[in-house]
Amino acid sequence: MDRFFGLTERGTNPRREMLAGLATFLTMAYIVVVNPGIMAAAGMDQGAAFVATCLAAAIGSALMGLLANYPVALAPGMGLNAYFAFAVVGAMGVPWQVALGAVFLSGVIFFAVSIAGFREWLINSIPISLKLGIAAGIGFFLGLIGLRGMGLVVDNPATLVSLGSLKDTATLLSCIGFVLTAGLVARGVTGGIVIGILVTALLGLPFGLTQFNGIFSMPPSLAPTFLQMDLAGAIGLGLLGIVFTFFIVDLLDNAGTLIATTHRAGLMRKDGSVPRLGRALMADSGGAMIGAVLGTSTTVSYIESAAGVQAGGRTGLTALTVAVLFLLTLFLAPLATSIPGFATAPALVLVACLMAQSLRDIEWEDTTEYLPAIVTALAMPFTFSIATGIGLGFIAYALVKVVAGRASSVGGAVWVIAAASAVKFWLQS
Repeated sequence: MDRFFGLTERGTNPRREMLAGLATFLTMAYIVVVNPGIMAAAGMDQGAAFVATCLAAAIGSALMGLLANYPVALAPGMGLNAYFAFAVVGAMGVPWQVALGAVFLSGVIFFAVSIAGFREWLINSIPISLKLGIAAGIGFFLGLIGLRGMGLVVDNPATLVSLGSLKDTATLLSCIGFVLTAGLVARGVTGGIVIGILVTALLGLPFGLTQFNGIFSMPPSLAPTFLQMDLAGAIGLGLLGIVFTFFIVDLLDNAGTLIATTHRAGLMRKDGSVPRLGRALMADSGGAMIGAVLGTSTTVSYIESAAGVQAGGRTGLTALTVAVLFLLTLFLAPLATSIPGFATAPALVLVACLMAQSLRDIEWEDTTEYLPAIVTALAMPFTFSIATGIGLGFIAYALVKVVAGRASSVGGAVWVIAAASAVKFWLQS
């Protein structure tokens, strides 16, 4: 195990990696409840979608751990599942079987460009300032999600958002959990994030906020969604725009997650390139295709993996641990769903604060470098989309450089992503 994953080389051990995997799993376990509900809104069998979600997450995470040796977990992506259910199936009236076919085709394109090395060149060619902006922006995005989960940020029709009620018991327990988790991490306690999540969940028991749902249950049948994708229908309907949207969002979301997590884990090279990126990209694209075969929307790398990185995860053993836990979730769904959102939300806010540190390494003396990076970081939470933030950041980078008379310093990869993002925004408008 040490030789295969390079545990000693990266200064870690099996216990730390497994605790890190547990931290990542607990912060992303909500997907086994949320995603089946969204798939059901598209007319799919909810029980089968639950099984598909668990299996897609397990297989995708295992591929990432074994192929790329990264502490990054995969699961059906939030945002893409909503686009699948509410935009493609709901608004456009595309049958969910055909929509699954479009997801599979986008995965095939994803895999093809990964094998060709195009996507690896694309990501490694991203300027370091934009990579740092992406890392911070994803942190801000996580922070907004976490603050909403804690109840500290709520909708407001007049000001968009405002402060939630501090009299709410769940919000108060979340705040206690945040302080506890931050203190444990500051003390260097191994597994501090996991301890914080579990203690916060236990604090909710006396108030009826944490419900013990039992332990074991047999998984539902996968048959209603397995191999139900309609490739001929996806091609016949000419869903090029839909396939392209799945592809470009998958590309940008995964790029952002890999950049952010490898930077936080200290795995990124000094020149800003990501080692073994080709293998990570194959795991990503393979996960997308497998998810469509099983019966769920696009499987992507999860930014919640940052929780495991902060807990000490540095190798693929962390991702493999997540894979095993998702397989166990097939039979332990009642127990897995006993961890309430207010208990995991503080961990997301803590990780967000830590990821924001990447801003300190930006070249603040160069307006053409820091301005696009900040646009990227700000756009992610305010548009509630990692892909949109990345796209706007690249467009800003290219245009600011041109206006500043430094167009020659804009690399080909930046132009490719900026152009693709502009096309995507045009199609969405």
